[in-house]
Amino acid sequence: MAKDTPPRWDRKMQQRLARGEAAALGELYDRFASLVHSQAHRMLDDESAADLVTREVFGYVWENPDAYDPKQGSMRSWVARLTHRQSVRRLRGTAPSAFAQGYEAGTDDGGEPGGAEEAVAREELEERVRRATAAARADYIVASMPAPLRAALELAYIQRRDYRQTAADLGVTEDEARRRLRLGLQLLSTANTRPLEGSSPPGYGRAL
Repeated sequence: MAKDTPPRWDRKMQQRLARGEAAALGELYDRFASLVHSQAHRMLDDESAADLVTREVFGYVWENPDAYDPKQGSMRSWVARLTHRQSVRRLRGTAPSAFAQGYEAGTDDGGEPGGAEEAVAREELEERVRRATAAARADYIVASMPAPLRAALELAYIQRRDYRQTAADLGVTEDEARRRLRLGLQLLSTANTRPLEGSSPPGYGRAL
């Protein structure tokens, strides 16, 4: 099978959506809604805005199933990209900025309209977008990684279990627990953000 051949489920889902099968949209929603909502919420830090982005993403998918290009990746990754794009648009559209506060009507300390303050506001907004993007990518990576790695990371970083406790909870050896955590952290490093925005889990130190 060629590398760019999409999984059978993705192909069939696109075909069903293109035929206008409402049941297909329901199945897609059941599979990806939690991913979309959590990614949008992580970026926007607003429950209502995340709800709205979720509706917008699935509305777009329903109306534009042919926009999915299997050669660009799985449908899961496509939905995640749509979520990111829509969240960024909403973040840029609602964030306060100097250029949105009437500077066109006058000048700022005799300088260019909106000049320095507008530049600062733009930079602050873009930095917020960058941070939100990195955080959302980390969420997506965690949600997408194999279940054994995800379980180990969740025990270590959310429940704050050390590697011995993690091994016991998972029913694996301590070496295997370390291996899973190491692999999970390597995957997370591609998000260019600290794992789960936390410090190292207790009892790990440099052991990983």
